[in-house]
Amino acid sequence: MDRLLLILPSATYRARDFLSAARELGVAVTVACERRAAMSAVMGERALMVRLSDPERAAEQIAERARETPFAAVVGVDDQGVVVAALGAERLGLAHNSPAAVVRSRDKAAMRGALAVAGVGQPRFAVLPAGVDAAVVAGRVGFPCVVKPLGLSGSRGVIRADDGEQARAAAERVRAILVAADERADAPLLVESYLPGVEVAVEGLLRGGRLEVLAVFDKPDLLEGPYFEETLYVTPSRLPAAVLAAVEAVAARAADALGLREGPVHAELRVDGERVGVLELAARSIGGLCSRALRFGVGVSLEQVILRHALGLGLDDVVVRESMASGVMMIPIPGAGVLRAVEGQEDARAVDGIAGLEITIARGRSVVPLPEGDRYLGFLFARGTSADAVESSLRVAHACLRVRIEPHAAAERASAR
Repeated sequence: MDRLLLILPSATYRARDFLSAARELGVAVTVACERRAAMSAVMGERALMVRLSDPERAAEQIAERARETPFAAVVGVDDQGVVVAALGAERLGLAHNSPAAVVRSRDKAAMRGALAVAGVGQPRFAVLPAGVDAAVVAGRVGFPCVVKPLGLSGSRGVIRADDGEQARAAAERVRAILVAADERADAPLLVESYLPGVEVAVEGLLRGGRLEVLAVFDKPDLLEGPYFEETLYVTPSRLPAAVLAAVEAVAARAADALGLREGPVHAELRVDGERVGVLELAARSIGGLCSRALRFGVGVSLEQVILRHALGLGLDDVVVRESMASGVMMIPIPGAGVLRAVEGQEDARAVDGIAGLEITIARGRSVVPLPEGDRYLGFLFARGTSADAVESSLRVAHACLRVRIEPHAAAERASAR
């Protein structure tokens, strides 16, 4: 039996879905993770403890384990594991992306540089070193602009600034977010021009350098700042066919410019009339639990598609998305504090078209909204005959939810009694 190595960061939402996909394919699994406590999510699976923050050492450990337990494929599930996956697969002589290409996809400045060389549409940009006046750099890029860290994901630390003072405040806030994320406060930041227009996401699979688009998601809620918290994803896209063709072509050029050749990619793009610009492109699939909005072939999950590709199994009959429209709402956290309750869940589940609801933060846990936060409250899923129907179902269901968050000061007083 083939054995798969899954690299699962401890904070990933996606362990269950990838492990289920492996079981459905009849594939044995070894899990690589950096924290022993996280192994509770994968009980019964063989485990390999690695430090994802040290990719070279982690790749050595993978090679050492492979001497006793050969692997047919190495798959990195989230951003934190993709570099280790590329290095590990390279050591084992398995199909993989160039580690240098994956590193470029993880560094927003390196990504911008590679896209610029290839002439791919994107924002104007400049690197902001520590100690340099953010207002000066932002002025060169042009207002409005967006200040962001080079390595965080999920819109964490991404802040719009409309003038020099806002740029300075944004840079200071982003550096505080880096400290909270155990990153260097003096790391360079990126300043980009703000791209107007609607935002879409492209989910794709690279096979031998050719991008096969699996789905294009509309993001119906305008993301204009000052923060960029994503909510709705709906597919199929309602953009005109010619615009969709341009979106897919730009995404393919971006992947090629980074040097990516194999495996899943998730791209975020802005569309303003006939102009298409790349915001980001990651060498992994869509985050959170959003992949549950997608089905291929006869009920095949996105995770199965990814694993079948990695293991060299047939794909031709499973990569066509089902005909029904579908979507997901990433439920935002409305404020900081302690989560006490999410009421109205049964009413939300009863809305016509709703296919599922998962609250992913337990009651009694602290919650922090973006741009400081790095998680969503949960996920709503819908299916329907059209993208409009799916969007409507998600909005109606979300309106049923009543989130009760107790401010930290009040929660601390209550616990002290």
